[in-house]
Amino acid sequence: MLTETSTFARRDGNGAVLCSSLCLKKVGENREEKEKSGAMSFIGAASCCHFPIISGAVIGDANAGTRLISPRMSMNQNPSQPPNPATLLTSITKLLWGPSLPPGLLISTVRTGWNSAWNLMMAQLAPSDPSGNYSRPASKFRLNSSDTTNPQFSRGSLHLYVGLPCPWAHRTLIVRALKGLEDAVPVSVAASGQDGSWEFQDRTPSPDANLGVLVPGKDNANGCRTLKEVYGRRKGGYSGRATVPMLWHSERKEPVCNESYDIIEFFNSGMNALARNPELDLSPEPLKGQIEEWNRVIYPNINNGVYRCGFAQSQEAYDRAVTSLFATLDRVEDHLASSRYLCGEALTLADVCLFTTLIRFDPVYNVLFKCTKKKLVEYPNLHGYMREIYQMPKVAETCNLGAIMDGYYKTLFPLNPGSICPVVPSGSEIVNLSKPHNRESLSAVVCR
Repeated sequence: MLTETSTFARRDGNGAVLCSSLCLKKVGENREEKEKSGAMSFIGAASCCHFPIISGAVIGDANAGTRLISPRMSMNQNPSQPPNPATLLTSITKLLWGPSLPPGLLISTVRTGWNSAWNLMMAQLAPSDPSGNYSRPASKFRLNSSDTTNPQFSRGSLHLYVGLPCPWAHRTLIVRALKGLEDAVPVSVAASGQDGSWEFQDRTPSPDANLGVLVPGKDNANGCRTLKEVYGRRKGGYSGRATVPMLWHSERKEPVCNESYDIIEFFNSGMNALARNPELDLSPEPLKGQIEEWNRVIYPNINNGVYRCGFAQSQEAYDRAVTSLFATLDRVEDHLASSRYLCGEALTLADVCLFTTLIRFDPVYNVLFKCTKKKLVEYPNLHGYMREIYQMPKVAETCNLGAIMDGYYKTLFPLNPGSICPVVPSGSEIVNLSKPHNRESLSAVVCR
């Protein structure tokens, strides 16, 4: 009787080498024995859950002196189906180091490679200064004062491009809705692509559309597949960043503006002839000084502050950003204890700019951008203030929280490699955003 043994090595949880043997046994020459067995067989001398089952197939005549054995590896799968890569990878890793952690060398190698790739991607996604502080690129296309004071635009000549996750684009949607410019300025809503670019979708409207909430869809102005294609249609082409919001001139076929604050100022005061609500002024002359003062506080520390936290590329840069963020939130919380809005009794552009960051704070920035010191729901005045603006006519329709969360968690690969999107926190659910805010009581106090 001849026996052939193959030995496989693996390590236990303490790193000790264990062996698992598979024996190939040739049945003796006795014919009775042959008839009993009928074939050569693989016999497992030691079984282990870390190894796949191995079986042998006999090829040729069972009575012949020489037999060929074709081993097959089974993972409880249909032989006609290719092995699942994840299952195969799991089997290999168990074979190499069992239930213990991967070897330190492998971990350090992967970490070094990942850090290098992360720094490369972040340099493109979020440019930083030498200290690791996020530095937001300047907008390429700006409106000048003559565009806002003496507009030469007719109904339908302008088209607004937005992405629902973007807080800067969200500003323009809110002012457009409050001013009643939906018919005068049509909109195309892009979605976040897997590579981080903005792309349009040719699909059946989702249930959100039936509720009146904006959803991603087609390019209604140019029929393009991506926003980059739209930018590229301008005379002379375009090789810069294709960002939202972007105001497009449908007749001249060129971008008019891609700076959000320019656009909301223009919607507020430059298109009253086409607006259904021209009497609403979100930047009245007596309050312009206060609005600008609040913008100088809110933009760097809150609007851009959450991005400075999430896109920080050094611990020092993050520490600076998160400290200024929460110091400013504390300051605004105290102010709103006695003031209905930032500038008193009237909603202004400063409130719109703050709102679009607040509505994203708990579902996105608190988790993904590491703004973890406190949640917005822990600020009673800020949370009530956010709910009041959310409940204003037409504002809720611009807040698609599902699209907002998908746009961050499933697109910002360097910050969330697994692309797993968490559930909406309870304080950001529609039922809680719709609860009474009681902010009107502050107006009653002021009027006494």
